[in-house]
Amino acid sequence: MLKRNVIIIGAAGRDFHNFNTYFRDNELYNVVAFTAAQIPDIDGRKYPAGLAGKLYPDGIPIYSESDLPRLIKEMKVTDCVFAYSDVPYQRVMAVSAIVNAAGANFMLLGWRETMVKSTKPVIAVGAIRTGCGKSQTSRRVIELLMKKGLKVVAVRHPMPYGDLMEQKVQRFAKVEDLEKHKCTVEEMEEYEPHVVRGNVIYAGVDYEAILRAAENDPSGCDIVLWDGGNNDFPFYNPDLMITVTDPHRAGHELSYYPGEVTLRLADVVVINKMDSSAPEDIQTVRESIEKVAPKAVVVDGASPIRVDDPSVIKGKKVLVVEDGPTLTHGEMKIGAGIVAARKFGAAELVDPRPFTVGKLTETFLKYPNIGTLLPAMGYGDQQLKDLETTINNTECDAVVIGTPIDLNRIIKIRKPSTRVWYDLQEIGSPNLEEVIDEFVKKHKLA
Repeated sequence: MLKRNVIIIGAAGRDFHNFNTYFRDNELYNVVAFTAAQIPDIDGRKYPAGLAGKLYPDGIPIYSESDLPRLIKEMKVTDCVFAYSDVPYQRVMAVSAIVNAAGANFMLLGWRETMVKSTKPVIAVGAIRTGCGKSQTSRRVIELLMKKGLKVVAVRHPMPYGDLMEQKVQRFAKVEDLEKHKCTVEEMEEYEPHVVRGNVIYAGVDYEAILRAAENDPSGCDIVLWDGGNNDFPFYNPDLMITVTDPHRAGHELSYYPGEVTLRLADVVVINKMDSSAPEDIQTVRESIEKVAPKAVVVDGASPIRVDDPSVIKGKKVLVVEDGPTLTHGEMKIGAGIVAARKFGAAELVDPRPFTVGKLTETFLKYPNIGTLLPAMGYGDQQLKDLETTINNTECDAVVIGTPIDLNRIIKIRKPSTRVWYDLQEIGSPNLEEVIDEFVKKHKLA
């Protein structure tokens, strides 16, 4: 029987996981290539032989997604698997059209073929878009579990931008581990809030190996918490699925892939940012939940903003730096930094575009609708250097840092600056404490 030639269309995350769980040892298929999008400088590399398994002794090449029609023809590809997240349905079907026009089948793998089963209870936190508030929700869940004396080990959705073999299984227990593993800004933004609170968090490439390490972590493990990425559904089979929605982008919960999948899987849905959303947008989200996840428990939530030093903002011309992916493929026009600048009386929001250099100039060309704020892009050393130069070039009185990490720790900002903080705050009942109490009782954890 001839093997079917496959290309996996991805962005250095779900694509590798789908390969590992479904294709790696599958004698029916021959994965001839990955293609890459969203993340810079991924294409031109290889998925290494050490991760690809015995069927792929030479590894698997990674190409740019723009090469897809040529690759399908030259490699006699029968099936293309779409495997990345936070894209509108129109984009998914546009890729499908490219694949079908080139003569190949278009595939989307579901959770049954790709979720790994844990020996520990699993709580998963996902969202309908990037930037909804997954991380703050994860922190709240961990806080509630720790109050009960339980050991929680978090596992983060992958962001493997470096040496894939070195990143097979990564453990972060202290801030120094971020440097040890050569983390990008995007990785630090997800890992640092956990480790500074005393939590262990894992990430990497091979998520079954990661899960087994997490279950047997030296510090102990009662519960695994899956901290999702973008709007992807979990890599692990959850015993409790919490999905975060965002009324700032009302309607997106039913029009972005795979966010609607994540919403349909939800046991609990958090409507976040209600303190800064229009009532009609909150109602739209409620109606979407009722339509596709009517049995889910709905938790109302807010993201109150605080800053280290409001005097740095009041009456000043400020440059706002926000979480990069939330602004780029997350398409948000504002973030916590903008909300803080307005709340604490900034005289003016300074447009960084006249002052950008290098990779950041390219980012604004690729994402022209970002607006009057600066995405904290830092996928590599050059982007980090360009971020530092752009901030210091910008003619402003102060910098408002709306990223989840302290940028002053990794770049030198030669202007007054203040950090923005935000945590999930539930409104009324039901709330996450009630949800976690029931979960702990059901699994006899306390």
